Amino acid sequence: MSSSSLSPAHLLGFTCYFAAFVLALFDVSLAVAPLLLFVALCMVAPFLPRFSFFLPIISRGNSGQKAVSITFDDGPDPFTTEPLLALLDQHEVKATFFVLGKKAAAHPQLIKKILKKGHLLGNHSYSHDNFCMLKSSKRLFREISTAQEVLARFHVKPLAFRPPVGITNPKLRRVLKELGMVNVNFSCRGLDAGNRRLKGLSRRVLKHLRSDHIIALHDVMPKRRTALKLWLNEIDKVLQGIKDRGLKVLPLSELIGQPVMICPPSPMGD
Repeated sequence: MSSSSLSPAHLLGFTCYFAAFVLALFDVSLAVAPLLLFVALCMVAPFLPRFSFFLPIISRGNSGQKAVSITFDDGPDPFTTEPLLALLDQHEVKATFFVLGKKAAAHPQLIKKILKKGHLLGNHSYSHDNFCMLKSSKRLFREISTAQEVLARFHVKPLAFRPPVGITNPKLRRVLKELGMVNVNFSCRGLDAGNRRLKGLSRRVLKHLRSDHIIALHDVMPKRRTALKLWLNEIDKVLQGIKDRGLKVLPLSELIGQPVMICPPSPMGD
């Protein structure tokens, strides 16, 4: 294994085992400390969406501009996507939609509309299995690759994957490498619990918003249909608040300096 293929988890693991060996020469009881440190980090790291421990994680941009990007997870949704697209048009904003393969297959007209309006698509897995990272590499590969196959029907190939809930694991590095993808998480989110916690959403997003932040929101129907107007109003406040802070919204590809998706030519040339 070359040094370039080693993750911080590999390097720390080797360091902790070596430290344990050296300490054991003096006192066996001391050898436990570095091993416990490594185990503790391995248990905590998956739940830290900006911590590139097991694999490189893009969680903010590198544009150097007074700019941010806005992303929406878990769609497309037959109730929220259309009005959201209209609102983004009003603000002249291009977003990135990290979509579920299952929903993309069920609502192809919404995927076509997202693309027609110039937004980007990312892969958010096929079914949004919150426990996917606890399962086998084969299952993880299938969750991501099946979503890729669905999106290929629209002549796009996402290069960015956002895991459900931003959780990672040691297996994800190899799976994404095999698929030619990168992990893109976020540096700012509204803690909206999948649009179940809408009150104060815009305030929570804007409170700590900084240049080069990647904002993560959700494009799903709130539990109560009467809350749809509240959700749209909160998104409108986020978009207006970004402007009021002298920031602009860049497409995610521009903010991070690399493509988020490509459009391979279709086999039939259509």
